[in-house]
Amino acid sequence: MRLLQYTVGMVVTNCYLLINEETREAAVVDPGAQAGYLLEECRRQELSLKAILLTHGHFDHIMAVPALQEATGARIYTACEEDSLLQDAEANLSGSWQKKPVTIKADVLLQDEEEFSLFGSRVRMLLTPGHTAGSCCYYLPKERWLFSGDTLFYENYGRIDLPTARPARIAESIREKLFALADDTAVYPGHGESTDIGHEKKYNPAAY
Repeated sequence: MRLLQYTVGMVVTNCYLLINEETREAAVVDPGAQAGYLLEECRRQELSLKAILLTHGHFDHIMAVPALQEATGARIYTACEEDSLLQDAEANLSGSWQKKPVTIKADVLLQDEEEFSLFGSRVRMLLTPGHTAGSCCYYLPKERWLFSGDTLFYENYGRIDLPTARPARIAESIREKLFALADDTAVYPGHGESTDIGHEKKYNPAAY
């Protein structure tokens, strides 16, 4: 599996392409905005986009989803608990902040710790409420990659003042779910620079 990172949209959101080099199948994590740019990248690299993995439903992570799905037929994955936020343009802030209401119906609603196959690699969804009620992370055990969305950042964590946030839960989610992973697990967040679990155990405020 090959990993490519792009930064898209007005809120400087990280999105990630996961690519099977042999089959040229791909998945995107949190496509944010700029669907045209991402589709051109897929065309340029002769990739077939099969899956869209959403860590949560806020506008800066989802605005490109409708166009990507329409163009490719890719299936949308998210946590069961985030379904209602994705379908509410005011709560996901696309209506109130962007003035471009977007609602999304996921194809696959995942349970906490549920695993699925992605082009031969296993992916485990970890439910991490805090930033939103249904925030989740995607962990690839073989690669030791964690896509943490807005739950875990480099020496920080996501906002807890937006719709459906669970302020009392975010540190608990990080400690119980994410810090249980191996220290050398690479962390790819929704914003900012990448990190690893060992570093965050030492320096993240959620650790204390």
